[in-house]
Amino acid sequence: MDRLGRNEFIGEVRVALKKLKEGESKRYNMGLERITQVREGNNQTVDQSSQLAEEERGRILVSLCYVMEKMCLVVGIIRCAHLAAMDSNGYSDPFVKIILQPDMGKKSKYKTSVKKKTLNPEFNEEFIYEVPHDQLAKKTLEISVWDYDLGMSNDFIGGVELGINAKGERLKHWFECLKYKGKKVEYWHTLTQQGAPSSD
Repeated sequence: MDRLGRNEFIGEVRVALKKLKEGESKRYNMGLERITQVREGNNQTVDQSSQLAEEERGRILVSLCYVMEKMCLVVGIIRCAHLAAMDSNGYSDPFVKIILQPDMGKKSKYKTSVKKKTLNPEFNEEFIYEVPHDQLAKKTLEISVWDYDLGMSNDFIGGVELGINAKGERLKHWFECLKYKGKKVEYWHTLTQQGAPSSD
């Protein structure tokens, strides 16, 4: 607290409380995250919910490579960083799901392994989609990160969509994959709460 002038924002942390039982108390030891706050001319802090959602869900490193000889898209789920904590222990048990849309049946959906008690999981897993290069331009790759819960429904942490209808870095990544055939293109993408699937 500053006696003179405005208070300086240090950071915040968000905890999923829905898993706490009534009357139960838990101790948390978690690092603060610095959420970007935007100030307008009248010195009011604006709640930029889209920025907030992007900042708090974490990031994912994805590699894309189109192999012409085999006419297939190779998707690499490499790692995630600073994922949102979904469990009462201050961690998550993350895994990643990828779907190539429009849906191609069972061959369009893949899952990584589950990494226990971490907000910075290393996956290093690759998945292959057999799809002609000219059809790839019409496809969208949906990537979603989940917190695994035994005996309960899994919690959606965040997601990102790559494809011709995406914007910014997400579109650039897809475009470079289509353009530079045979080259592995890696990008970090910010996970958001938008596009949360209706079920896991």
